[in-house]
Amino acid sequence: MYVLILIISLFTLVSFEAYAQPKNCPVLSELEKVSLKDKKEVIEALNTLIPKTYGTGLEDLPDIYTKWNVVTAKPFPKTVGNEIEEGYFGMAKTFCGKEIAEKSWLVRLDFPKAPGADLAQGQIFLAKSKEKGWFVWFRYH
Repeated sequence: MYVLILIISLFTLVSFEAYAQPKNCPVLSELEKVSLKDKKEVIEALNTLIPKTYGTGLEDLPDIYTKWNVVTAKPFPKTVGNEIEEGYFGMAKTFCGKEIAEKSWLVRLDFPKAPGADLAQGQIFLAKSKEKGWFVWFRYH
């Protein structure tokens, strides 16, 4: 039984590492410092960023991502103390470094038109470029 659990764990870890990586990390010198006071701005930016990031849907579910609810929207340092959210902060630090993570936001989404938990949940990592504004630098789900 122990061997089976070990094999499954290793397979899951390898799958996670291969799948969940940003294509490129943001350039630290191009990022603005962000804080909780930017929340309204982040929420407004989602109207553009979510369609760009998710599109409208899938072949069988063409409008799955046209409606969403924000579950969480906060700067990564504000996730400390929340077990689920702090895990995403750890991912961001691992992927692109502590400095990038500290200038980024976690946005957790719920897509009510989705038929199951895997499609209904979304997590994106945002940062704000000094020149181009808010952008998604990683989509987990």
